[in-house]
Amino acid sequence: MFYQLIWLFFCYSFLGWVLETVSATARRRHFVNRGLLDGPLCMIYGFAGVMLTVFLPELRGNWPFLFLGSAIWCTVFEWIAGHVLERSGYGRWWDYSRMPANLDGYISLPSSLLWGVLGSAAVQWGSPLLLKLFAMLPGTAGRILLWLLIVLTVIDGIGSLIALYGYSGIMPPLERVDSQITVTTRKLQEVISRTTRRRLERTFGMTRVRQEKREKTGVFAQGACFYKIFWLFFIGSFLGDVTETIFCYVTVGKLMSRSSVVWGPFSLVWGIALAAATAMLYRYRDRSDRFLFFAGTFLGGAYEYLCSVATELVFGTVFWDYSAIPFNLGGRINLLYCFFWGIAAVVWIKGLYPVFSRWIEKIPMKAGVCLTWILVVFMTANMAVSALALARYDQRCQGIAAESSWQEYMDEHYGDDVIRRVYPNAIRV
Repeated sequence: MFYQLIWLFFCYSFLGWVLETVSATARRRHFVNRGLLDGPLCMIYGFAGVMLTVFLPELRGNWPFLFLGSAIWCTVFEWIAGHVLERSGYGRWWDYSRMPANLDGYISLPSSLLWGVLGSAAVQWGSPLLLKLFAMLPGTAGRILLWLLIVLTVIDGIGSLIALYGYSGIMPPLERVDSQITVTTRKLQEVISRTTRRRLERTFGMTRVRQEKREKTGVFAQGACFYKIFWLFFIGSFLGDVTETIFCYVTVGKLMSRSSVVWGPFSLVWGIALAAATAMLYRYRDRSDRFLFFAGTFLGGAYEYLCSVATELVFGTVFWDYSAIPFNLGGRINLLYCFFWGIAAVVWIKGLYPVFSRWIEKIPMKAGVCLTWILVVFMTANMAVSALALARYDQRCQGIAAESSWQEYMDEHYGDDVIRRVYPNAIRV
C-alpha cells in the first residue's frame, strides 16, 4: 500500500506540473516552471490525488457526490497550502483575486469547479489506471525507482530550503574549521541551492518575505497561536464528549461513553473540529453569519466524512452510522448534521470563541506554557495507547493470539469489556 500511494503521489505531482507549466507558459509566452521544486513536480496535485484516492473510492459512479467531495476537499487543501506557502516565505504561488467568487485570492469558484472535475476523473479512472501500470513494473525495480525519486525529491527540497532561508535558517552555524569537509560541504550547499535561488528570483520575483516578529505583550496565547489552538482542542474534546453524552441520554434514555480515547472523557472529533475551525475561520470572524454557516456546513461535512473513512481504514471499525437518517451519504454524514456543523460554526466564531479566548489569555504566561506542554504529552500518550488498544482489539476479533509484550499488556489492561465500555457504538466491518 505504501509504494502504491507513493507511486500515485509522484504521478499526480508530475501530471499537475505538466498542466500548470503548459498553462503558465501559454499565458506568458515563455517557459515557466510551476513546480515548487526544481524537479517536474507540483506536489499539491500529488497530495490531493492521494487524498482523494484514499478517502473517496466508495463514491465512484456516484457522480454528484464524487464531484462535490472532490471540489470541497481539494479547495480546502488549496486554501491551506496557499496560506502555508505564503507564511513560510515562498510568497503567493497563485492568486485568484481577479476571478469571480474568490476568497482572498487563495481559492475561487472556477478553480473549485475545475478541482471537482479533475478529482472526479482521478478517482473514477486515473487512480485505477495508474495502479495497473504500477502493477506491471517488476517488484524490485518499481521499489528502487520510487526510492530513487524520494531521494532526489528530498535533495531538491533541501536545495529549495537553503535557497529560501539561507544556510543559517535551516541548520546551526558551523564552526570556522579550515577542513576539507567544511569546504566541500559549503560548495555542495551552493551547488544544490544555486539553480533554485535563480529560478525563484527570476521567474517569480520571490525573494523571501520574512515574517515580522510579534511584539511580546506578556499575554498568554494571544491571537490564533499554537497555545490557543491546543487549548481549544483540549476544551473542545472535553465539552464535545459531555455534549454527546447528554444528547444520547436525552434521545436514547441511557448514559454511554462517547469518548475517543481510553483515558478520560475526550471526543477528539469535536476537539480537532473546534481547533481546525478556529485556525481556518479566525481571520474571517468579521464576515457575515451566512458566510460562516455555509463554510461550516461544507467543511464540517467533509471533515466528518474523512474521520469516518479514516477510522474505518485504520481500525476496521465504524464508530457512527447515519444510515437510518434521511439524506445520508453512505451512513457517514447526513444533511441535518451538516447543517448542525454550519450553525455550530456561526455560534462558535461569533459568540463562544471570544469568551473562551479571553479565559485562556488570562492564564499566567509561565504556568500556561508549562501546563500546555504537560497536556500535550498527556494527550499524545492518550491517543497512542488508545490506538494500540483498538489495534489489539481488531487483532483479537480476527483470532490473532498475543505474541509480543505490548499485545499482552493490551489484553490485560484493555480487554474486550473495556473497549466495549469506552466505544459502545463501535461496529466491526
